[in-house]
Amino acid sequence: MEQSGILIVDDNPEIREVLHILLSGESYRTAEAQDGHEALEKLRKEEYDLIILDVMMPDMNGYQTCMEIRRLTNAPILFLSARTQDGDKTLGFASGGDDYLEKPFSYSELIARVKALLRRYQVYRGKEKAQNRAAYRRYNIEIREEDRKIYVDGKPVELTETEYELLVLMMKNEKQIFSAQHLYEAVWKEPYYYGANNTVMVHIRNLRKKIEEDPQNPKRIRTIWGKGYRFD
Repeated sequence: MEQSGILIVDDNPEIREVLHILLSGESYRTAEAQDGHEALEKLRKEEYDLIILDVMMPDMNGYQTCMEIRRLTNAPILFLSARTQDGDKTLGFASGGDDYLEKPFSYSELIARVKALLRRYQVYRGKEKAQNRAAYRRYNIEIREEDRKIYVDGKPVELTETEYELLVLMMKNEKQIFSAQHLYEAVWKEPYYYGANNTVMVHIRNLRKKIEEDPQNPKRIRTIWGKGYRFD
C-alpha cells in the first residue's frame, strides 16, 4: 500500500523533528520545510496528502502560506499553533485550513487528527474503489461524483474536500435542516465539541462564496436561525 505523504512546515527544527519521528512511526512518508516559501517550492514539485502548517512563521505566516497553498492543491491542511483564541481559529479556517490543533499537543490527538484528515482526503481523491456514479444536478449546480467535480452554471468550481462533502450532503437532502452538530459529525466524522459550530460556519461561508451569485444573500445554502442550514 502506498504511503501517505505529509509535508511538515515549521520554522522550529525541533518541532519538525518531533513530528517527523511521530509520523514516521505511523509509517507516513514525511518531508520538511522551514518556512512558507520552501513549502510552496516543494508543493510545486511533488504532491502531498496532508500539510501540517505552523501559524507563527517569519516573513510569510501560516495563514498567508495556506492561501498560497490553496492555489496549488486541495490536500487537507492542519494548523499547529499556540494561539488558541477563536479569532485565530476562524482566520485559519477562512484562509483554507481544514483543522486546527493547539500547542502543546498530545501524540494521540495529533495522530487522530492526521488519520481523520487523510481518510477523508483519500475518499475525496477517489483512491478507494467505488463504482461510477451519475451526475447529480439541482438548479444551476451539478455534482459529478465519478470524478468528484462541481460545476456552477456549467463552469468548474474548485472546492476543498470539506466543502465538497458539505455541499453533497446538503444537496442530496434538499429542504432538510442540518444542525451544525449534524454537519460536523457527518462530514468531519468526529464527535461534536464546543467551538465546532464556528468551524462549520466558516466552511459554509467559504462554500457560499464559491457557489452563490450573492454570498451575502444566499439562495441555495440558507441559514435557518436557531436550527442550522438548509439547501433550497
